[in-house]
Amino acid sequence: MNKTVKGLAEFITKSPTAFHAVNELKQRLLKEGFEELTENSQWKLKKGGKYFVTRNGSSIISFKLPKADYKGFYMIASHSDSPSFKIKENPEIEAQGAYVTLNVEKYGGMLCAPWFDRPLSVAGRVMIKKGGKNSLAADCKLVNIDRDLVMIPSLAIHMNREANDGYKYNPQKDLLPIFSDETGKDGFIKLVAEAAGTKPENIISHDLFLYNRVEPTVWGAGEEYVSAGRLDDLECCYGSFEGFIKAENKKHVTMHVVFDNEEVGSTTRQGAASTFLKDTLMRINESFGKTHEEYLMSLAESLMVSADNAHAVHPNYSEKADPVNRPVMNKGIVIKYNANQKYTTDSISAAACKMVCEEAGVPYQTFTNRSDVAGGSTLGNISGTQVAVSTVDIGMAQLAMHSPYETAGVKDVEYLVKFAGTFYASDIALNMV
Repeated sequence: MNKTVKGLAEFITKSPTAFHAVNELKQRLLKEGFEELTENSQWKLKKGGKYFVTRNGSSIISFKLPKADYKGFYMIASHSDSPSFKIKENPEIEAQGAYVTLNVEKYGGMLCAPWFDRPLSVAGRVMIKKGGKNSLAADCKLVNIDRDLVMIPSLAIHMNREANDGYKYNPQKDLLPIFSDETGKDGFIKLVAEAAGTKPENIISHDLFLYNRVEPTVWGAGEEYVSAGRLDDLECCYGSFEGFIKAENKKHVTMHVVFDNEEVGSTTRQGAASTFLKDTLMRINESFGKTHEEYLMSLAESLMVSADNAHAVHPNYSEKADPVNRPVMNKGIVIKYNANQKYTTDSISAAACKMVCEEAGVPYQTFTNRSDVAGGSTLGNISGTQVAVSTVDIGMAQLAMHSPYETAGVKDVEYLVKFAGTFYASDIALNMV
């Protein structure tokens, strides 16, 4: 692996859930000299300062302030979550007197088949009761049972001869992972408590998810591909962050924005449809002593890059791609278009993106859905309901999106770092009609 791809692989390995991804970013920011802010305290921002704030432990906004007054905000937004299975309350199910399975539900629009017959484990967060018996205080702690723990076994072909002809999975029946044999009854919360360093009775509640244990790998005849879980969207999160850390801008506030819950619609207090970004921008505006009108003026001078991975042309299903807009891996930034505004890219934001690519020496390509296929939406148009700025939707080309093991191009990771660094350091002039 080259240094950049190795960094991505390490970031993904340490980020089995959105909570862990945000914590990894937080620890890196602290090492880089950023000051942590909290939403429930006053902000005393200084010009030239570097800050970050989290919400729900699964979304994070980091920003650098110029030493003088600023014109606007330059932002790259990505998301921390990926499709998975969430552990339900009272998770253990006794099965046939011989097994204990876990009661799970689907999170996001996933490819189900690749979850079978591979080592999985459990990670997330727990709330731990503090103090004595009558205490009403609790602490949040991240947990990761860092070993092969559960598996979802397939039904043998002998018992379903039509399995290879297509199958509709019932998540309440087909997708429950085996946790143990019958002797493991009541053992799940004990294992979680052990990972959290507490007693089972101290755990009040939890947000726990399954994750794929197969480690990231680089492969191909020329080692041109990288495969890992959660490339969508941790690849964009990581690449844009590396560019953000290195860049300086004297005229704009530069911001690295990571939202949670994109895979389930973003309509949470920590999602792109929330006030998280708007609240942060307004507090920055007030710290500079600016009026509300000046805030609106700043938005008019701002740009957002909505970074969420894109579909590469599949070698076995090339007919699924648009006839002419057919991105492939290792060919650079993918600019995404949609007439119905599922993607926000227009001629103005596309021009900004293309100029940044050219300045950075990074290739770019375009993606549109086939006209007879509906596309999904992403961060740009959703966040625009709260913060209306000119936005371009981009991504890095990948295969097997929403599988627990996805594939992308090795070169594209470095392209994204260069693109992000150049974007954050730029002063882009767009004269609009």
